[in-house]
Amino acid sequence: MRVALLVPAPFDTVSGGYGYDRRIVAGLREIGHEVEVVELPGRHPHPDAAALGGARDALAAVPEGTRIVVDGLGLPSFEAEELARRGAVGLIHHPTALEHGHPGEVRDALKAAERAVFPRLARLVATSALTARRLPEEFGADPARIGVVEPGTDPAPRAAGSGEGCAILSVGALVPRKGHDVLLRALGTLPDLDWTLTVVGAARDAAHAHGLAALAEQLGIAQRVTFAGEVEAEALEALWHGADLFALASHWEGYGMAAAEAMAHGVPLAVAAGGALAELVPVEAGVVSAPGDAASLGRAMRRPIFDRTLRAAMAEASWRAGQSLPRWADRAVAFAAELGRA
Repeated sequence: MRVALLVPAPFDTVSGGYGYDRRIVAGLREIGHEVEVVELPGRHPHPDAAALGGARDALAAVPEGTRIVVDGLGLPSFEAEELARRGAVGLIHHPTALEHGHPGEVRDALKAAERAVFPRLARLVATSALTARRLPEEFGADPARIGVVEPGTDPAPRAAGSGEGCAILSVGALVPRKGHDVLLRALGTLPDLDWTLTVVGAARDAAHAHGLAALAEQLGIAQRVTFAGEVEAEALEALWHGADLFALASHWEGYGMAAAEAMAHGVPLAVAAGGALAELVPVEAGVVSAPGDAASLGRAMRRPIFDRTLRAAMAEASWRAGQSLPRWADRAVAFAAELGRA
């Protein structure tokens, strides 16, 4: 099968969604498919003129007979009619209209664009069952044309923990949807406990990142918080190895690849029930609070931070759950099967 993946540039962006795309592309190639990655210029997902023109040109340049897959981040830039004519497939990590922090008019424009495009695609491949369930009701997609291929995990060594206090790790880009401000406010209610927080993730929204640093200062916890930025794989593995608790306060996650990675390492979790996270994390493996509720998250985190025995039990449950998660080795086969149904 010849496949063209059309995705906003740059393809090497560090994020869960782009990481998924790269692993699927590599996997498809390994099992014998010919895959071309076409990077789309301009601003996404709320497209500017460069994005609209680039999408039009990119689609026209793909040879007939090639299976076209468009990453959902770029779909609002395309004309629904032309995508329908070409039998294109949409790869939906989560609808862009659900991205937390968009102004109302941008959110409305994205919702309209996705409601126009999603029903016209030959197939939609969602990365979680929760996202798949929302596509028909909220975006008018045909349930018969929706499939699910969840992200995979790699076999990982079990985390040993820090050995003292509670080393909390959070992995996710510094953007409003990830709820790092909620996490900081939650930890700000726990000054009596022995914890540190390391946040790994790119500062994609510079103003938001500066605001998070200022918030940590305001809450009096800046000396306990490290904003590590993007780190190399080896350094991230070391952070996983020494983590006692993983925390993610996202307002919405289409799947929650960082949470899956935590379970693959056997790290207990403290998450907000934003999107698919509540379905991904077993109740025995962590604590879950309502999205955006810092007070609730702080109360939920108090016991696992303080109680090492509880944390050890949660770590065991996390490890067991992590071993049953899908592996990347079979994800490309599942994705190719979905393309075959288009």
